[in-house]
Amino acid sequence: MTRRDLDVLLIVACSLVLAAIILAVPSAKAARIVLGLPFVLFFPGYTFVAALFPRKDDLDAIERVALSLGLSIAVVPLIGLALNYSPWGIRINPILAFVTLFIVLAAGAALIRRRMLPVDEAYSVALDVQLPRWSQVRLADRLLAVGLVIALVALGVTAYFVATSRGSSESFTEFYVLGPGGKAEAYPTLMKVGENATVILGMVNQEGQDTTYQVAVTIDGETADSIDNLSLADDERWEQRVAIVPTHTGDNQKVEFLLFKKSAGGESAGEPYRSLHLRIDVDDPLTEGRIQESLPSPTPSPEPR
Repeated sequence: MTRRDLDVLLIVACSLVLAAIILAVPSAKAARIVLGLPFVLFFPGYTFVAALFPRKDDLDAIERVALSLGLSIAVVPLIGLALNYSPWGIRINPILAFVTLFIVLAAGAALIRRRMLPVDEAYSVALDVQLPRWSQVRLADRLLAVGLVIALVALGVTAYFVATSRGSSESFTEFYVLGPGGKAEAYPTLMKVGENATVILGMVNQEGQDTTYQVAVTIDGETADSIDNLSLADDERWEQRVAIVPTHTGDNQKVEFLLFKKSAGGESAGEPYRSLHLRIDVDDPLTEGRIQESLPSPTPSPEPR
């Protein structure tokens, strides 16, 4: 069976199915990793290569596979970099959506370029496989085939256990603070007493189990806000806007965000589990007015008669 568009259409179909499975089964981490590998490491580059080199004589099979892997490794990080400066950010859903969109657009370009060529010049995949009888295979080829199957099975089992197992050293909680625009920039640095500034506080539970947290916000050692009994399931993300309202003047005041992990009995540990901090300079809101009032009034000069 030979069709010049078979490989590209198959890649698009597999990409859509894999993206749907990854989104529909978020709890199956091992399956998401195994299915996501070809989606990230091969499909984008293959469709891009198909669009760049539509003729069968442009590249041989080995060169196409090598370029597909290399271009996939180059394209996907660039998509992630662009998403980092977009309103969506680097999240699983935007990455899946834009990688899938790239695959579909590249596949469409490949199909158009191939259809502009004569059928005998366009690249196509020929499937004409005839398996020999096992009794006719040489002993060396039998051993090679058995070894290949064992290696593939071992690779799959290893990938499964690596994806599903989580050592004690890998249990942690992501704790971060973002500016008011949702990015790691534009943090408040200069404020006035009583002025209200906001930041976005977030965390991701990577502890391997449901965990309860407590968050305390302090300004120059004084407690300013507290979030109690915050329960997150494993791999759950939480974000919330937190207000910073300084109560007294002073330079280089330390705004701390302290994360405590509660035990099964509901008690918090004495020392913070994670901590973040910002530095702000706080002025008196009446300082400018007082300076203006304290300045002597200019003496009017006599008008000429």
